[in-house]
Amino acid sequence: MKTLILGLGNELLGDDAVGILAARALKEKLKDQADVVESALVGVALLDLFVGYERALIIDAVKTGRSPPGTVYELTPSDLGAVRAPSPHYAGLPELLALARQLQIDFPKEIKIFALEVEDPYTIGGKLSKPVQQALKELVRRVQQQIVRWRRGDG
Repeated sequence: MKTLILGLGNELLGDDAVGILAARALKEKLKDQADVVESALVGVALLDLFVGYERALIIDAVKTGRSPPGTVYELTPSDLGAVRAPSPHYAGLPELLALARQLQIDFPKEIKIFALEVEDPYTIGGKLSKPVQQALKELVRRVQQQIVRWRRGDG
């Protein structure tokens, strides 16, 4: 099965870089098992990246304030709930899934999201905060475990 690992973020915004950095750490390790892509795109611009894949794993930063920085969340699109974006520029995964269905685009049937609770995704030129830096290895390890489960057929 063709698998996409998509690391999202912006390297210029402190902890927001964690998805990109995780993708870089995984690129060589998983080169024969998945296509690993880094992207700073948002909204509908992400749609093309998913086309043609049967499975997708998204890695991104999140700031919910519900858990300490460094917490790894494993989610599915159904965990996100419905979102009504004010425009296509702010579209999230729920909107992308709905659009792909409406347009009958070849979109992944199975999607997992690995989100890391961050401390500071806003400081321009900032470095990773200490809790996020420490959690990066665990995030990478858990993504690798998911790829192994998919390859075994365990979901």
